[in-house]
Amino acid sequence: MVIKSKEINKEIRPVGEILRAVSPLDKKWFQLFASPLSGAVLSCLKLKKLNCEKMFITRKDGSALRICVFKSADCGKKRAGILWLHGGGYVLGAPEMAGMSFAGELIRRAACVLVAPDYVLSAKKPYPGALEDAYLTLKWIHENRAFLGIEKRRLVVGGESAGGGLAAALCIYARDKGFNNIGMQLPLYPMLDDRPSKTSAANDAPVWNTAANKCAWEIYLGENYLKENVPPYAAPGRECNYSALPGAISFVGTAEPFFAETAAYFSNLQKAGTEAYLLIVKGAYHAFDMMNPRAALTRRTYAKIIEKYNKYAEKYL
Repeated sequence: MVIKSKEINKEIRPVGEILRAVSPLDKKWFQLFASPLSGAVLSCLKLKKLNCEKMFITRKDGSALRICVFKSADCGKKRAGILWLHGGGYVLGAPEMAGMSFAGELIRRAACVLVAPDYVLSAKKPYPGALEDAYLTLKWIHENRAFLGIEKRRLVVGGESAGGGLAAALCIYARDKGFNNIGMQLPLYPMLDDRPSKTSAANDAPVWNTAANKCAWEIYLGENYLKENVPPYAAPGRECNYSALPGAISFVGTAEPFFAETAAYFSNLQKAGTEAYLLIVKGAYHAFDMMNPRAALTRRTYAKIIEKYNKYAEKYL
């Protein structure tokens, strides 16, 4: 799926073409090299305006999992608890990215306590490391709702890109483990399937393309990449049972690799009787909102998703 310049939305085209020309993410050695550096650099982001407090959770092996806890201003409504999982192909990123993504919009405009964990990156520990950290954080939020100031009965799980894929995987995993306290999922342009799709094969779009995607999945899944035994907890696009999953909201661009797998995931949720809303953004590439935070396209997209979020929150939380 070759993406021509004219197929990219003109509002985000200039930034996209620059990123397409200079991005080194399509090289596996770069992803591995940049993995620890990305966390170190991003952890220095200033988040005072988002009322962020950094804490630690203890893993079973005694090691510490760092989390960022964001509390919205008093919006006159009961606060919802949101677990937010950052993007970065499972190999890059840090929880401080919440300030750069749709999570920041939730913190500013919705009544919530948003918890973002520094889940272990795949260069250090492949699957199931990230999932284990996500589930540990989910249970910690549930058990500490009073301490955190969470007033809504059920939780939200969300994330962008790989974080969106991890959010979807966590919803499936939690359902199968008997944890039924997730009321909504927000897997934004999620990384769901290691197998090539119509839009993830031969895609040369800005920010994230076929080569970058292949490298990231190889690092995350190791020798199991593309094998039949990859579980849906690693690649939720492989799930066959979509029953009893939380209501879902997302947006995805038509130019990006994850368009087809995201559309398939939401279609499967709807067929299973789950209320699922997918906003399709014509001509948008991967993470266009984070790369173009001031673009009118980003603001329009965020406004629509916030509107849907508020409706779902009233209904499902």
